[in-house]
Amino acid sequence: MPSKPLPDVVAPDLDVLFCGINPSLASAARGHHFARPGNRFWPALHLAGLTPRQLAPEEDRQLLDHGLGVTNVVDRATRTAAELSPAELREGAERLAELVSEYRPRVLAVLGITAWRVGFDRPRAAVGRQPETVGGSATWVVPNPSGLNAHVQLPDLARIYRQLRPPRDDVGPPDS
Repeated sequence: MPSKPLPDVVAPDLDVLFCGINPSLASAARGHHFARPGNRFWPALHLAGLTPRQLAPEEDRQLLDHGLGVTNVVDRATRTAAELSPAELREGAERLAELVSEYRPRVLAVLGITAWRVGFDRPRAAVGRQPETVGGSATWVVPNPSGLNAHVQLPDLARIYRQLRPPRDDVGPPDS
């Protein structure tokens, strides 16, 4: 099996594990998550109050200091996520469930509705908290922070990210 172009930034019992779709070519070349110019992940984390300052991609390991982590559904780097096959997304979803089961973050945040719908076979899913868990963790699907996803503005991403760090007693599935 080829090595991952980006190592997971993960530790046991994180508050939130963010899961991108797959690395961009820029992220793979730099060796850090969300390194493509124009990606709004780092500013959104800071504006949401999840980090005390805006981290740079090269500081991605510092996420652990804030109870956060990051991984990807698919390891293969591409120019756009549209280059991924449904089979790659399904295989990646299985690996992600194993990772989440092992590390047990309180919340898994999948950054992209299409990756969730295809990878987890939830064709009618909507953005937001999901009724099911992945690997025992509360699961949210949130908009992709890529600059290519321009219809979701930075303040909206920050507002959504702010909701991801739940109180310690609110991590189960939403009420029906």
